[in-house]
Amino acid sequence: MTILLDPPTWPARGKLWSHLVSDRSFDELHAFARAYGLPERGFHRDHYDVPQERYAELLAAGAQPVSSRELVARIAAAGLRRRKSPAGPEQRPDHRPG
Repeated sequence: MTILLDPPTWPARGKLWSHLVSDRSFDELHAFARAYGLPERGFHRDHYDVPQERYAELLAAGAQPVSSRELVARIAAAGLRRRKSPAGPEQRPDHRPG
């Protein structure tokens, strides 16, 4: 399992946020998120948004800390990067891989 988590540096809605991804599969990512109670609404294209207060907990659960740059590079190399675009349903934030 390779679950990656970048530092909580992304401001939104009065909080700082991290991104949780897998560089192996979306199934792995969704299973990890379910196991630790991350809401499905937090999934956006290729990552879960994680509030700062959950960062240490998810690292303790096995997520690997990486920089934001490394996170993007690793999911792109794995073919799991989904950019914002007006593409088909696989690009929509609400899409859950099969």
